[in-house]
This record gives sequence, structure tokens and C-alpha cells, in this order.
Amino acid sequence: MMRLKRAPLLASIVALVAVGGALNRTAYPVWVSNYSPRVDADISGLQADQLLIALAGFREMVAGILWVRADTFFDEGNYDAILPIIRLVTMLDPKQIDVYATGMWHIAYNFTDEQNRSDRRYIPSALALGAEGARNNNYTYELFFETGWLWYHKIDDDYDHAVDWWEQAAEHKDMQVARKNILSMAYLRAGKLDEAIGHYEGLLNNAQAELKKNPNEFANRQNVDTLEGNLDNLLVRMAQRGNFAIKGGYYNEWDYDTKPAYDVGFTAQVTVEDAKVLRVEGTWGVQPVGTRIRIVLRDRDNASGRPAAMVWERSNKVDLDPEKDITFMQDGLFVKNQAFYRRVDMARDPTMYPFSSDNYVVEFYYNPRSGPPHIQDRFGFSGEGMTDKNYLNTEVREGQRVVYARLEFTRDQLLRQGEWATKVPILRTKGYVATGSRQTNEVINVPGLRNEPQTEE
Repeated sequence: MMRLKRAPLLASIVALVAVGGALNRTAYPVWVSNYSPRVDADISGLQADQLLIALAGFREMVAGILWVRADTFFDEGNYDAILPIIRLVTMLDPKQIDVYATGMWHIAYNFTDEQNRSDRRYIPSALALGAEGARNNNYTYELFFETGWLWYHKIDDDYDHAVDWWEQAAEHKDMQVARKNILSMAYLRAGKLDEAIGHYEGLLNNAQAELKKNPNEFANRQNVDTLEGNLDNLLVRMAQRGNFAIKGGYYNEWDYDTKPAYDVGFTAQVTVEDAKVLRVEGTWGVQPVGTRIRIVLRDRDNASGRPAAMVWERSNKVDLDPEKDITFMQDGLFVKNQAFYRRVDMARDPTMYPFSSDNYVVEFYYNPRSGPPHIQDRFGFSGEGMTDKNYLNTEVREGQRVVYARLEFTRDQLLRQGEWATKVPILRTKGYVATGSRQTNEVINVPGLRNEPQTEE
């Protein structure tokens, strides 16, 4: 048996270690940059074989294959199967902007009940996914814009968040000019009128400079015309609605389109027709079409709830499972001929509406900032021209005049069990005006604005 000499063997080992160290110093930064999971990609949820793929440098290839598979699930409508693929793809390849954007849309919009109401318990997950994607891809505006769009369109509330995300998006040079215009709309909904004017003026100055450099370019002329029209309309509306007078302190001295404040005459009745089935009807004394009143049913005492909404932004961690023990239903009541009627059926979706708490609230909410321009022309940007003798509220949304009413139900009432198995629970707001012949039984009138006790007739 041949014996190896110790000295040459040691020398060979030292040489191999040295070569390995040299290769490590050059190869490791490349691996970190192109193949390792990113800082914000939590790999703790990966299984052993998935982790091996990530560490071996096959992430992008596998991520692409998985996303092709997800497209098949989209076509089949198998949305539940897509969630883990979205998360795995973003872990393996955090530079997949389309996966982040599509995942946010899928999570926030696609999980619906039998009446096509989306499961808003998923929205915090969609926001967290967008925030992670923006951090991992901060070289482009896209995911900043997409996250702002969730606040502006889907949540349709707390508009300061849409402003924050779109301001960050606008800082990126690759943001499309047409998309920059929408930041002014977010400013208006957030009540930041001066910022809306300033943004339009800045865009117009840039557009005029581009037109001067390329006067024959049709897109440049079109952009200038669009911005001039938007700015002119805004200034005229602000003048007619009295916004300049409010700022100058002379609003009470002159007549404006928002004066006198108009009483919308809101009333509502909620009837529990069957277990988890509500009949909602009421009045809204505004003749023009264009009003949608928000209705929310939620757990009364859950910490994630707040008036007519939810605490949407909770954590930076992406958790694709919603809080399965909470119930949150949101819908829009379309007003026609100064009345509304809607049947809300939650009985067919027990996983979306678990009704695991003892007490619930049904809330009605209207904010002019979400309304169309022709309604805002009368009510103003912040409700200056709107009132209601029973349900005007200046507290649930800071700096805004909104309509807000609240009715309280028990679990037994909503599930038609216990003493309510043979009685029909009906709750009414103060001054309810019937809009047609309805059978009534076990009516509970609510005498106060928000928190006064209810009494049975």
C-alpha cells in the first residue's frame, strides 16, 4: 500500500483552501446579488427541496415554471391553488414585478362570495405583498403605484396612504406621464387641495417645456391640453364650491354652490330574513343618480375593526391567510329615486362569514370625497354642503363631514337562533321612513345617533 507523504498532502490542502477562498471572494457577491433569497423574502416557509433549489441558484428558472403553472390555475378559476405559488415565486425571484402586481390584484379582488363581494380580510396581505415588492424593486415606480391604487380604488378610504405611495412612485423617472396625473386626484380625496393644484401646475410646466422642444409631436400637444383642462376645471370648481373663500375666511359672506347645507334625510331599516340573510332598505333624499352608501357588517369588539372600515395596514409580514375568526362584509347601496334596497345573503359562504363573535354592528357610511364630481359640486370636497339632522358625523373621519349610522345585532339575531328562531329581528335608524309595504315584526327602534341603547317596540 502506497503511503502518502504528509508534507506534499498538506501543501495540496493549503492550495485548495486558498483557491477556494479566492473563488469565494469573487463568486459569493455574484451569488448574493443574483441567486440568494432577498432580505425581504422570508424563506422560513420553504420546504427542504424548495430551499435547496433556492440555494443552488435555480430560483429564476423554477419561479418561471411555477408562474406558468399558476396561469393554468387562473384559467380554471382555482384561485386557492394560486396563493402558495405567488408566495413561492416571490421568495425565489423577488424581481418578478408582474408576479407581485398580479398577486396583489388576485388577493385583494378575486376571493369573492356568492354575490361577488370580495373578502376584504385579504387586503392587509395584499398591501404587505405590495410593500415587500416595492422594497425589493425600488428602482422602478410600478409597485409603488400598484400599492397606492389599492388604497385609492379598493379600500377607497384613508386617502393619505394613496398619496404617500403615489408620491414615492412619482419620484421615479420611469413613471408614465399619464399615471402621474392621478396623484392630483388622490390629493383631492385626501383634502389637500393646494397640493392638487401645485401638482397639476408642475406637470403642466413640464408638458409645455416638452411641447416647446417638440411642437410637432401630437402626444405633447394632447398632454398640454389635458392638463390645462384638468387644472381649469379644478380651479372653477373650487371657486364655485367656496374652497378659496373657506381658506380666506370669508365663506359665510357670499353664496356658493355648497350653501345652504343640504339635509340628505338618511334613514335605514335592516331585517334579518333568515340566518345570515339581511334585507336592507332606506331613504336618501338626493335626487341625482350617483350615490352609493357603504354598508358594513363586522364584529363589534374585534381590535382590527373601526367605524365602517378595518385597520388595513397591520404588518410588513406577508401572511396569505386572513383572520379566519372575524366577519367583515362590505357592500354598496345604490340609490335610485331617493331610496335604496338590497338583499345581502351571507349564508352560502360560511368560511368568509364565520360569525364567531357574540355581537356585531351594521354600519352605514357616506363620504362625499368618494362621490362623483356632480355630487361634490353640491356637497363639497369635505361635506361642507351636506348635513343630516340625525346622522351627520365629524368624528369618524378627521376633518370631514360624513354620514354615519350604526345598528347593533347579536349573533343569535343574525343566525336566527335561540329566542329569534321564530321572531324576525328588525332594526331601524331614528326617523325611519318606509319606502314601500313591508311586513314588520319585533321592531327595534334606535333613538340616538350612535351609541344610545336600543329599545323594543
